Amino acid sequence: MDDRKTLNKREFLRKSVLASAGAVGATALATPYVKAQSPIKWRMQTYAGPALAEHVVKNSIDWFNKAANGEMEIELYTADQLVPHGELFRAVQSGTIDFAQSDDDSAAAPVDVRVFGAYFPLASRYSLDVPALWHWHGLKEVWEEAYAEIPDVTWLSTGSWDPCNFGTTKPIKSLADLKGLRVYTFPTGGQFLSKFGVVPVSLPYEDVQPAIQTGELDGVCWCGITEMHTVGWADVLKYFLTNPLSGAWAGSYFVNTEKWKAVPEHLQQLLRMAIDSSHYYRLHWYWAGEANYRNTGKLELTTIPDAEWKQVEDEATKFWGEVAGQSPRSAKVVEIIKKYNDSMIKAGPPYRYG
Repeated sequence: MDDRKTLNKREFLRKSVLASAGAVGATALATPYVKAQSPIKWRMQTYAGPALAEHVVKNSIDWFNKAANGEMEIELYTADQLVPHGELFRAVQSGTIDFAQSDDDSAAAPVDVRVFGAYFPLASRYSLDVPALWHWHGLKEVWEEAYAEIPDVTWLSTGSWDPCNFGTTKPIKSLADLKGLRVYTFPTGGQFLSKFGVVPVSLPYEDVQPAIQTGELDGVCWCGITEMHTVGWADVLKYFLTNPLSGAWAGSYFVNTEKWKAVPEHLQQLLRMAIDSSHYYRLHWYWAGEANYRNTGKLELTTIPDAEWKQVEDEATKFWGEVAGQSPRSAKVVEIIKKYNDSMIKAGPPYRYG
């Protein structure tokens, strides 16, 4: 073969490759980077009003939105802002809302375990009891099973909030003082408290403080002393009963199933981490606050003597039996709670005193 022809062929191929590379490079430089798809946008509603939401959810949603780096954004709405709280679960189910934070009980979740959400009477003593029950004593698996039966909603997580105490305009120093009290509380909590003459009242969250001011309500049995001060209820209440109806609120996160499936796995994991961060933050925020406001808060502390409060504890055990009879799964949850509390008593201080 002629050497000149071989050389010319090689030179032609070299120039062709360089020209092609240059064209690709020029195109890459001329075309701006465009994301493959628009950011995923969700609407979320919490059970909490604006002041409380700052601590129980907003901080974690802010963390998530920042870490999602433009791939996803969650818009947060507070109590009753999009739908009434009692319709929250159905709103997630229908897709009106993508994501919600609430307890199963007040959000009217259509599952037999809803009665154990919020404050199941005397089931827990401390805030760590809730994650211990869910992660180490089987309640997580029970919740997964229960919500797998409900179409279009996925349960993601349950965590711990504050204890449940009475905040009132009248002093409570005995069980007799509970009779006739009109109190804002949770559905299952109200059912139990009615055994002692309490009159449960259901109101939109934002109407609670005005109702206390006008005398329509005598108080709340909804939260601990931290929340009473944070949301302003301590400004219109006078007394705080130190005997807790429950040691910790059990609250959950629910998501519309189709919206959840449409989220890439790495963002699903990021959201789970944000939820866990929120659980952790609340543990120390409430724990510190409950002690602080007992020492420095606006409310006068009252206590029902232990011997008399024992009647409430005994009645709670009977109530557990009534709930256990509602379904085999409810019976399983009650049995888990009983065994857990027995193990805590057996372990002794600091797990249980007395």
